[in-house]
Amino acid sequence: MMTEHIQSIAVYGAGSWGTALALQLARNGLDVLLWDINPVQVETLNRERENTYYLPGIAFPDKLVCSSDLQAVAAFADYHLIVVPSHGFRSLLQKLSLSLTERDAVLWATKGLELDTGKLLHQVLEEELPQCKSYGVVSGPTFAGEVASGLPTAMTVAATNAGLAQAVAEAFQAPNYRVYFSQDILGVELGGAIKNVLAIAAGISDGLGFGANARVAIVTRGLAEIMRLGTKLGAQPETLMGLAGVGDLVLTCTDNQSRNRRLGLALGQGKDMETAIAEIGQAVEGAKSARSIGKLAATAGVEMPICDVVYRILYEQLPPRQAVQELISRDLKAEF
Repeated sequence: MMTEHIQSIAVYGAGSWGTALALQLARNGLDVLLWDINPVQVETLNRERENTYYLPGIAFPDKLVCSSDLQAVAAFADYHLIVVPSHGFRSLLQKLSLSLTERDAVLWATKGLELDTGKLLHQVLEEELPQCKSYGVVSGPTFAGEVASGLPTAMTVAATNAGLAQAVAEAFQAPNYRVYFSQDILGVELGGAIKNVLAIAAGISDGLGFGANARVAIVTRGLAEIMRLGTKLGAQPETLMGLAGVGDLVLTCTDNQSRNRRLGLALGQGKDMETAIAEIGQAVEGAKSARSIGKLAATAGVEMPICDVVYRILYEQLPPRQAVQELISRDLKAEF
């Protein structure tokens, strides 16, 4: 199959992650039109030629332009990269549904599940954009600030066909940026969603002062939860052991650039969820995904005790210390 070549792309969502990905693509020579819903914010981005709120001091390349005109952005290119929070994913697709056709390829770097239904984002896309048969997900162990700063990074692209996956990989690939491609969309989505909940758990443990032993236990047993649900739903084990699975899990559980880990730290130190999220000042996907993953796990008949106690801490006022005690006192069992 001949690999496609992407020359221009529309990016939706001018937060830290959307801006960072737009920067990477524009630096690679693609024409990039970055959409944000706020016209005032767009005017500021175009005037300052940087995202002063999320990524201050990092200049926009000439090939990166911003717009709040959704229809103009949709008409700009045949490739579309969605980087809005998961709770806004369906509504954005609905707004795009009359503009996109079967020739359009839709990608997303959003991590999470749909809150009310527990559906994976590719399922939401299939419902709202049935005409778009070429689609995929961009994920992996990446922090926006490091990508925007040009630091070495690796990530995974999974798409419905190998040609699209390779084309997207080529669009991002650079001397500082290593991209792997796959067709396991399900596995990449699950890894990116569940790790956020587990990062909250790791943060809670550290916020309580429980140390490195407890943290690595959460990471390791958390990976077991990802593997159980992923393999039950049909994900490839190799994906879950790769960049989009264990790689992203280790990153978000161990580094304070992770908003989900920072939420956990605050909860472990005694703050309530609303106060902690307000102090972080950005969307914390794991707080929403904790509810959705519980629904998905229950439907699949899969036990996920760490994710379950995170949900109960967030939404049922389970004290963090009691949650840890419950996990430790569970019945003895073989590791595998």
